[in-house]
Formats: sequence, structure tokens, C-alpha cells
Amino acid sequence: MHFLFLSVACSVLVSVLLKLAPRRGIDIAQAVTWNYLAASVLSLLVLKPSLQSLQGGHTPWLALLGLAVALPGIFLVLARAVRQAGIVRSDVAQRLSLLLSLTAAFVWFGEQANGWKLAGLALGLLAIVGVSARNGDATTPTGSSWGWLLGVWAGFALVDILLKQVAAAGTPSTSALLVSFGIAFVLMLPWQLQRHFTGASRLDARNLAYGLLLGAINFGNILFYVRAHQALPHSPATIFAGMNIGVVCLGALVGVWVFGEKTSVLNRVGLLLAVAAIGLIARGTL
Repeated sequence: MHFLFLSVACSVLVSVLLKLAPRRGIDIAQAVTWNYLAASVLSLLVLKPSLQSLQGGHTPWLALLGLAVALPGIFLVLARAVRQAGIVRSDVAQRLSLLLSLTAAFVWFGEQANGWKLAGLALGLLAIVGVSARNGDATTPTGSSWGWLLGVWAGFALVDILLKQVAAAGTPSTSALLVSFGIAFVLMLPWQLQRHFTGASRLDARNLAYGLLLGAINFGNILFYVRAHQALPHSPATIFAGMNIGVVCLGALVGVWVFGEKTSVLNRVGLLLAVAAIGLIARGTL
């Protein structure tokens, strides 16, 4: 189970780094770009994926390209959500994205619905309402945080749906991640060069170092989650529930205790409903 704990910790640390970035004067777009350089190199060296599976005619290049665009896009949205709404609500919105991906699984991928999963979906929708409710504290100065939270919710669901499409085509997940990370970096780098040469945001060693750290932790989240499934191959529902509930709970503790984020009664009710929804969906997969 230690792999699961490490994966949860890495996931929350990503949100912590995104929270701290503006306070450290870090350019988020630059950091996200270098993050994908680090993730690509680590994927190649540690996971050692086989690229032969990408040489066939059935490689879902459109889905892989979609991932390469969606991954940095949702990273930027998550950074804004953490800044506007805080770690507590952003991590809950991220984990509740499974509601949309589960619905897509029912509609497009032929997954069977049951009472547990449907009950989880219902509770999850109520949780989204509670978590997205404005709490009126300093973390939501413009009152627009709910839009960024919904962006996180929809964006992570889109990533999960694209990963399902890649898996359905028979492409190994490790190969898909390496290619997606690499293309994401290639797409993001010209934007950063353009910003540098126009004076919009000069390339800076601090942003490079911060981005490489972000990428290492981001990759650690993926690596330890994979290792957790390998360590407990017959308990996928346990890993699924433990990961999502763990991130929700640890994110709440870090947000409230470390950063002093305030939550309303509706936010706290939404958090509890999110935990219950994840538990019900996990129960439905047994």
C-alpha cells in the first residue's frame, strides 16, 4: 500500500506547487512546459515503453494528439483553479471528473451500469454543486472560481476519455503517455520561445528548475499509481477508491491546515459527498 500513499502524496504535492508558484514569482506556462520535458525523459528512462506498438496502422494518433493538447491545457486550468478556489475544492473537482468519464464509459465504451455506480453518480453531482459553491473568503476574490472548478472537472474527464480511447485501440498506456508528454512539450516550447523573444515572459532558470521539479512529482504520481496496481493486481477497486479518496482527504487537510483555506458548510458537505460517491463507484466495480 505504500505505493498508493506515495501516489496520493505526489498528486497533492502537484497542487501545492501550483499554489506556491505565484508567490515565488514562477511563470506557470513556462513551468508546465518544462514539466513535460521532465515527464517525457523520466517516462523513457523508468517505464521503458515499447514504441513498436505505435508503428501499426491502428495507432490512435488523433486521440494521442488530443491528449498532447488537453494535458497542458488542463494543467493551466488546474493552476488557475488552485489559485482562485484553493487546493481543497480543486482536488475534489479533479477527482469528481470520474463522473463524466464514467458516464462516457456507459455511453461509448459499453460499460455496464449498476445501482452502486448510478448512486455514486447521483451523489457526485450533488458533491459538485456543494464544492463549487462560493465560500466568500479571500481565495475567491472575483467570484468566478466555480468556472475554473468546472473546467478542472470537465478537463480531467476529457483526458480520461482520451486515455480510454487509446487503450481501446490496444496501445499500451506507457507508450501513449510517453508520446503524449513528448508532443505536449514540442507544442508548448514554441509558445514559450515566442513569449521570450517578444518580451512577454523571458525564459528564466527558476522557471526551468520549478518545472522540472513539477514534472518529476507529476511523473511520480503516475509511476506509483501504476506500481500500486501491480502490487495489488486483484484489487483494482481498492486502488481506485484509495487513490481518489486519499487525494480528496489529504488535499483538504493540506489546504485547510497548511494554507488556511476557508470552506463553507456547503463546501464541506460536498467534500463528504465526494468521498461517499467515490466509495459507491468503487463498490460498483467489484
